[in-house]
Amino acid sequence: MLKTEAWVLREGPLPAKGDRRQVPRGSEGVIADDGFVRETFEFEEPTGNECLVEPLYGCWEGNMAHAIARVPVDICRQRGEAKVVLGNSGVVRVLRPGPEARTRREGDVCVFYGNEVRDRFGYMKLAFAYDSPNTMGLMARRLKLPESTLVPIPRESTFTLPQWAAFSLRYVTAWSNHRMAYGSWRLQVPEELFPEGFPVWGWGGGVAYAQLTLATLKDSARCVLITSSPARRQMAERAGLETLDRSTYPDLSFHASRFDSDPEYAARYRENEKRFLKEVRARTDGEGVAIFIDNIGAPVLRVTLKALAREGVVATCGWKKGMRIELLRAIECIDRHTHVHTHYASRPEAMDAMRFACERNWMVPADELGQIWAWEDIAGLAKEYMADAIDSYFPIYRINPE
Repeated sequence: MLKTEAWVLREGPLPAKGDRRQVPRGSEGVIADDGFVRETFEFEEPTGNECLVEPLYGCWEGNMAHAIARVPVDICRQRGEAKVVLGNSGVVRVLRPGPEARTRREGDVCVFYGNEVRDRFGYMKLAFAYDSPNTMGLMARRLKLPESTLVPIPRESTFTLPQWAAFSLRYVTAWSNHRMAYGSWRLQVPEELFPEGFPVWGWGGGVAYAQLTLATLKDSARCVLITSSPARRQMAERAGLETLDRSTYPDLSFHASRFDSDPEYAARYRENEKRFLKEVRARTDGEGVAIFIDNIGAPVLRVTLKALAREGVVATCGWKKGMRIELLRAIECIDRHTHVHTHYASRPEAMDAMRFACERNWMVPADELGQIWAWEDIAGLAKEYMADAIDSYFPIYRINPE
């Protein structure tokens, strides 16, 4: 057995009967219990094509906050494990290749690619270091990883290792989702009818930021990022995106039961929705949005669908504030709306994304990453992320020296 220092998530208490946990408690800035701690963690020696690695940088991801908040599930209980090491986005260095490893060598610096449990077409079924049993994440000083999860950083890369850590999950996810969303839209709206400048909007988030910058670079789309953070709006504008201040629509969060029972809230919601849709029409020549990136979920779905153009696409690869949705299928059919759902990416997509990043400089700028959190301060990073108190879309933490 090998030992390492790690940030460990312990199994939590059984939830109360009927607790369905739609909205992460982490969004209130509270870690669910004392189950996220730094301690010694044991793991078995690498075998087969497994490699012993040391992570260098990680990027804090939404799935990690969901795991700590135990929403929608306690992943320790789901996996049948008393302790889990999180972390599925980052950069690692190979210390010792396994006896059957064929492509990795000692000293290789690699982007982590966490698609190990996949279907027959190569798409992820279970997320490494999240709901995939017996997997160990990057929030450890040392760990073992299958050779297939290690993608060498391209020789031609001029990006820093923290930039590649930010790219590892969010940008790869954005590539796959945009590939599907753009392809679906173009099946109905050929290029000769709408060659460029088509509107792509997104509710603010790291994947949405990456996807909107991709649509701008690759497809000459006219992109709008919606966020209430002034710092994030400035970041988006420096990247060539248009922005919309989400805070000017404080009641644009739909909750069906409250809408039906609270007339004052319903009136405020309708007023916010009306103003938002007026802005959409003004910015899209009255047509509506061609592709709307929605990784928020239930609270914004109603207005997202109303903002869509005919033949528009809702693109989803996350569910930050609600997994269950309701819609009027008849209207969606009549308007020929397409709903695209994706989960991470296949390996060919990840490789294509990395090549495009190097060729077209599709990467979060190094000076936009902000603070790099120390290993000892990861619990503080978790609390600030869950309180929505971090301006950067890509919170980077250091694990080992370069």
